[in-house]
Amino acid sequence: MLSLRRYDIKYIKGIGPGRAGVLGSELGLHTAYDLLHHFPSNYIDRTRIYTVRELSAIPESDYTHIQIRGRFITFNTLGEGAKMRLVGLFTDGTATIEAVWFKGIREVRKRVRAGEEYILFGKPSRFNGSLQMTHPETDSPSAVAAAGSVRAVYPLTERLRQKNIDSRVLHTAITTFLAGLKRPLAETLPPSVISSEGLMRLDEAIRVIHMPSDAEKLSQARRRLKFEELFYIQTDMLRRSRNRKASVAGYPMPRIGQWFNDFYRRCVPFEPTGAQKRVIKEIHADIAHGKQMNRLVQGDVGSGKTLVALMAMLLAIDNGYQACIMAPTEILATQHYETISGMAAKIGLNIKLLTGSTRTKERRIIDEQLRDGTLHILVGTHAVIEDRVEFARLGLVVIDEQHRFGVAQRARLWKKSTLPPHVLVMTATPIPRTLAMTVYGDLDVSVIDELPPGRTPVSTMLRFDKQRAQVMTAAKKQIELGHQVYIVYPLVKENEKLDLRSVEEGFEAATDFFAPFKVALVHGQMKPAEKDAQMELFVTNKAQVLVATTVIEVGVNVPNATTMIIENAERFGLSQLHQLRGRVGRGADRSFCILMSKYEISADTRKRLDIMTDTTDGFVIAEADMQMRGPGDIEGTAQSGLPFDLKIANLALDGAVIQQARKAAERLLDSDPALTAPENRTFAAALAAMLDRTTDWSQIS
Repeated sequence: MLSLRRYDIKYIKGIGPGRAGVLGSELGLHTAYDLLHHFPSNYIDRTRIYTVRELSAIPESDYTHIQIRGRFITFNTLGEGAKMRLVGLFTDGTATIEAVWFKGIREVRKRVRAGEEYILFGKPSRFNGSLQMTHPETDSPSAVAAAGSVRAVYPLTERLRQKNIDSRVLHTAITTFLAGLKRPLAETLPPSVISSEGLMRLDEAIRVIHMPSDAEKLSQARRRLKFEELFYIQTDMLRRSRNRKASVAGYPMPRIGQWFNDFYRRCVPFEPTGAQKRVIKEIHADIAHGKQMNRLVQGDVGSGKTLVALMAMLLAIDNGYQACIMAPTEILATQHYETISGMAAKIGLNIKLLTGSTRTKERRIIDEQLRDGTLHILVGTHAVIEDRVEFARLGLVVIDEQHRFGVAQRARLWKKSTLPPHVLVMTATPIPRTLAMTVYGDLDVSVIDELPPGRTPVSTMLRFDKQRAQVMTAAKKQIELGHQVYIVYPLVKENEKLDLRSVEEGFEAATDFFAPFKVALVHGQMKPAEKDAQMELFVTNKAQVLVATTVIEVGVNVPNATTMIIENAERFGLSQLHQLRGRVGRGADRSFCILMSKYEISADTRKRLDIMTDTTDGFVIAEADMQMRGPGDIEGTAQSGLPFDLKIANLALDGAVIQQARKAAERLLDSDPALTAPENRTFAAALAAMLDRTTDWSQIS
């Protein structure tokens, strides 16, 4: 039987060795399987012919791939060497459009002649006021008619177009290959799943996706192929999670003892929220029975994740173990250390901070206390995974913002303990449920969806450049009342092309305007020591204004700061704006977030900023952000978190299919956990081929 995964595309008619090399380097298409799974991004109705005059009346922003029927009047070769181009003047009788080729000029001149009728296919543009189409497809009307009424448009790169590899080349190669197959493509999903989910067979779905006959069939084919991708992912994640829970032992921590109870009684100034209590119970249930915990705690800005993490660590300490919390930056690690030390000051916990700048003398003390077991909690950066760091009994690891750590780095923590420690992952980036189900599908998920008492929602306002004087005056009044102000800029230095305000010019302006108050400056190009010194000025209220870039979006806790001004807010995504807003409203005083924007902004940008002014709910914002920008742009949830790239499913839009695939995967694994039943072996082999892992990270959270 033909193996699609081993069949080199250079043997496919219409591809050949030369084109195969370019398709491999540009699109990662190496085999027949890759080619068949390079799905169209769009479809064109080939019965619809535009006139050139029609195009003149359409805004350029609305141009898409279209076709025009007519004749070339003239051809001219312009320029020399690398700048040479072929320009064909094309008319359909209503007006003219230029067809331009920069590559493959000799081949075009051989194939296309003036005076003969062609259908020009491509995406038009305007250049110096004239209509143009760059590297268009040119076909005879009879060839277009023979190809059918619907044409697939495939994702391409500019280099492919320059090599005369266009949608027509791919479509012809795919359809010719499928026509030459002597038997249907082998089914990959279990028969029970195809039946229960009402799915189209794979062979039909692949043929329809490339050669749709009608909209209903195309919809069924897309649903089948999306389901398959998501079903692979959900089955893989669920199987790994179940295997880990069944086979990976963890330290049993059933006891709720003196450390936990003393802290709860003496150090918690208010009753934890119902959500915090629920999550603590979930954590205790995980760690009580000798199986390793891998739990993700999601919580919006200010929801009290740190308190939950500390109480989890106290459970570990009550059972005779040490705990560690690892943060991605020195600023965030220091913030955690100070917060946790302050919270637990009354009960005498031994807590230490380890970062790259910890002095040698302090490091010796930390190393000694870790080894003899007298150090209860170690807070640190990547420094905690160095080989010299040895724990006596490491029982629980808390990882903050785990997407900033590599899997291999996290795995090194395992070597510091006889059994793998329990793992608690925290993220302040709210993630929509369907996305969490996919990206973090192998972790148990807890959500802290309430704010602690005393937290006042931040008032968010959109203001334009002409209102700047009023905004700055209001900010100065806040300082005069004893509060502090953040001003955030998108750039470090001025950039003439982007026409954006920079942090350096903003610092100068703020220093003048807010005098005699002190202004501090922080941005990513500063040396760490200099940055920390400036941050310290603001944290200790020796500076009343902090002018910064987005380096302050995570981990800065200054309850006295009541105003956040975000310059060029139109340049930021929703998640980033929400994180920046979370730097204020951390105390009991009323706080403000001012989004400064140009007046002339697009409708999408205005919608994004309006969402920020309408709600402070991070989960509502995350859902809107994913719908508007796609999942790959939400921090921490890029597709690199998946076992393979998605070819057709969209995590932002296919929530219903994700949930359907999850339930189907649960049913399959309930009935056949190892996927060894005869009817499931083909699927198991297909899943293994999709994953094709050289390193098994399945046991690492």
